[in-house]
Amino acid sequence: MENETAPNAAPETATEESAPAAPAEDISYHAVEKEGVVTAIWEMQGRRHIRTIDPRSRQGQDILRLYTTEHHDETPAESSDAASS
Repeated sequence: MENETAPNAAPETATEESAPAAPAEDISYHAVEKEGVVTAIWEMQGRRHIRTIDPRSRQGQDILRLYTTEHHDETPAESSDAASS
């Protein structure tokens, strides 16, 4: 799960939307794992670390839920393609 991207995983505030748009890179989220357990979520803008999110927090749970939902949605299609080949 490390270095996986969940674009727009967390709702952003209106102040960020109304701020003058500098050519900003997309925000991505990277799960930091230790022995198969997510210990932190890094919010990144390009290669720059913005903040660390606790995976047990409400926002951390939302990000992880979004990633695992997307990951599971993709898995059956990939395995059915492989089965039909």
